[in-house]
Parts: sequence; structure tokens; C-alpha cells
Amino acid sequence: MIEIKNLTKIYTTPTQEILALDDVSLRVEKGEIFGIIGLSGAGKSTLIRCINMLEKPTRGSILVGDREITALDKEDLRTARQKIGMIFQHFNLLSSRTVFENVMFPLEIARVPTNQAQRRVNELLELVGLEDRADSYPAQLSGGQKQRVGIARALANEPLLLLSDEATSALDPQTTRSILELLKDINRQLNLTILLITHDMNVIKEVCDRVAVIDDSRIVEVGDVLDIFANPKIPTTRSFISAVMNREVPEELLYRARTETSPNTTKLIRISFIGASAGEPVISNMVRKFDIDANILYGNVDRVKDTPFGNLTLEMIGEPDLIIQAMEYLHGRGLEIEVLNDV
Repeated sequence: MIEIKNLTKIYTTPTQEILALDDVSLRVEKGEIFGIIGLSGAGKSTLIRCINMLEKPTRGSILVGDREITALDKEDLRTARQKIGMIFQHFNLLSSRTVFENVMFPLEIARVPTNQAQRRVNELLELVGLEDRADSYPAQLSGGQKQRVGIARALANEPLLLLSDEATSALDPQTTRSILELLKDINRQLNLTILLITHDMNVIKEVCDRVAVIDDSRIVEVGDVLDIFANPKIPTTRSFISAVMNREVPEELLYRARTETSPNTTKLIRISFIGASAGEPVISNMVRKFDIDANILYGNVDRVKDTPFGNLTLEMIGEPDLIIQAMEYLHGRGLEIEVLNDV
């Protein structure tokens, strides 16, 4: 659906050149919700603005559907943009127009016949749950309602792709959840590809199928959201995940030493549970099967999108061979195992 190849964006000022995107390559499949997460200044906003050509890339190419939008002339680009919807952080509604008229606006620009456009607006207001606010003005709406208008407006021309630029960052947590649920419903009902950027891993956790992590103008990690949560490969990703799901073991547990003399080995491990395995009694089964002790030091269970996901930190105590066999047993049950320390 979207293919980005070797995309570079350099801003030139009178005194310096600023590298905003550095050789970025990425592919987003049709019908998926794809998230791009990064800190402020990492380049994520520049990337999404390049995708709809609000910013012209310095080098590289972008394909949306079967069209290379970086190669289009002004007239063809104007037509192509009508199939790329955009949701903005601060809504960007026209204060002098009603809700109905705000959603109608892109249809007027596209010169859609009035009767057809009015039917489309009514359908969209029903889709976003605002059919009773059609005659209201933006000043009379809450933040969540304004964003719903923004979503309806972005869908007006039946886009192939919906871009979301920090669409929930100005909203409270409860309203954020309702907007994310709406985006999931739109994705399911319309099979619409959604690309969203955010600095909040909660957003990624709630709605995305896959995620790319951008750091210092480069894509540093890409993968299925469950895989990224279970096994983040770089410090930047681990930092984002720890903000919503604490995986860090206190230092006194990580480095404590066993003082008694014993032939047994102690291993400190982290286990990641995904999906059905999160509800299975694998730890008690392991203890019975291999005659080792397992001291639970820390754990939590959450949901990533619609799938249960959890972490458990264990201190495993027993004969070295039995501990190795127990870890192989856990791995064979489909669990991710990370050895944190050997004591």
C-alpha cells in the first residue's frame, strides 16, 4: 500500500543543513494500522508530511498504491492527495463553519455534486457518532468531538490511506481511548490503511498491527507490535515500552548474591507471555516437572491490541542441568525467555 525507498529530507538554512530523515525505507501493507513512534525531533512528523507531499523529499521515492507520488506534477499530486486523508493534532477546523459544513468542505473542493456530497456527510457523521451535532460550531464541541469531526472530514473523499499526526496527544486519556476505538472500527469497517505517528506507546499498544521506531532521523526497529513488546532489540524501543509496561528489574534484585554455600545454580530470567499462554499454569507445571524452585520477583499482565501479554521475572534455583531443561521447557511452550543474570 505504501512503499518508502531511501527517503532523505534535508532542511537548508542560511547557516547549516539539518538532516530530518536519513535514508528511510519502509513498507505498509493494505488494510493494516501501522504506527511510527519516536521522540520529539526524531523525524516522524517530517516523514508523515513527506508521504502526502506537504514536504518535498530531498531524495528517495514514495509509492502510495500504484502511484509514485514523489514523481507527480502539481495537478496530478492535487488529485492524488484527495485519496490521502489527514487527521491533525489540533483539529484544524474552520471556526466559522458548522460541523456539517466542515465535513462538506473537502467535497466542495473536489466539486462533488451537492446532493451526493450531502449524503456522504450524513453517512460520515453517523459513522463518527456526531449526527446530532451537525449544526454545531467547533467552539461548542469538546476536544474529542472536534477530533471526530476531523476524522469525518479526512474520510470525506473516500481515501485509500488515512494519516494521523499525533491525533490524540491533545486529548485526555478517556477521550483518547474512544478515538482509538473509533479508528479501529473505521479500519475494520472500511478496510482502510491507517498510518499514525505518536510519541505515546499506549497508542501503539491499543491499535497498531505493526510499528516502526524512528530515532535520530532513521528507522531503527520495525516489527509486529506483539513481537516488539515481547523482544525489543534496542534501548530506544525498550524505553518506550517501559513507559507503559514496566520491564525493569530493581538493581538490588538483579545484582544480589546468594551467600549460602550450595551446589545449586540461581538464574534470574524474564518470561514474556503472549496470547493463550498468558492463562496457562506453565510455572507450576515447570516446578513439578523439573524439581526446581521458582521465586516470583515481579510480574504484570496487560493487553497489546486485543491479545493478552505479560512479563514475569523469576529467580530459578536448582541443579544446573535441571534449570537448563526447565528453560528449554518454557521455550517449547512458546514463551520468550531472557536471562537477566547468573548468580
